[in-house]
Amino acid sequence: MVWLKELETTSVFRGLNDQQLETLSALCTMESYKRDDCLFKEGEPAEHMWIVTEGQVDLRFELPGNRTSSAENTVSSFTAQEDRKRVLGWSCFVPPYRMTLSAYCVSRTCSVIKIGRADLLETFEQDMAMGYKVMSYLIKVVGYRFQQFQEELVKVQGRDIMHSW
Repeated sequence: MVWLKELETTSVFRGLNDQQLETLSALCTMESYKRDDCLFKEGEPAEHMWIVTEGQVDLRFELPGNRTSSAENTVSSFTAQEDRKRVLGWSCFVPPYRMTLSAYCVSRTCSVIKIGRADLLETFEQDMAMGYKVMSYLIKVVGYRFQQFQEELVKVQGRDIMHSW
């Protein structure tokens, strides 16, 4: 069972009571990865919510033609210390339930908590107040990521304009 401390110190679960945290803890699994390991690939079925608990994870887009992904393809980086950013996999709640980017461990090691979508949705149906709190936070994550993406796009477009002169 995942330590309650990990869950209660993660923003997505702040405000939940001890019983709710214990319920969630029973649904969690922990996994560890080494540098350059792929946690999930763009286009794969999105079946889990992920929480980075240690190390750094990069989200990247994949290059066509099965070319190797690299840091140049990084859209965003996540560390366990950046609470607002450490939740991954919101795609598991949004049709077509596919990962929109790939995730790679870029630190020596990283650890994550995984919680299955089906288990979460069943739990939220049984405790709608918990579901509301978690999903409300995830909406903020999606909004934050969209804003980040827009800012990066503006930077890239600005560089392209400068290079065309």
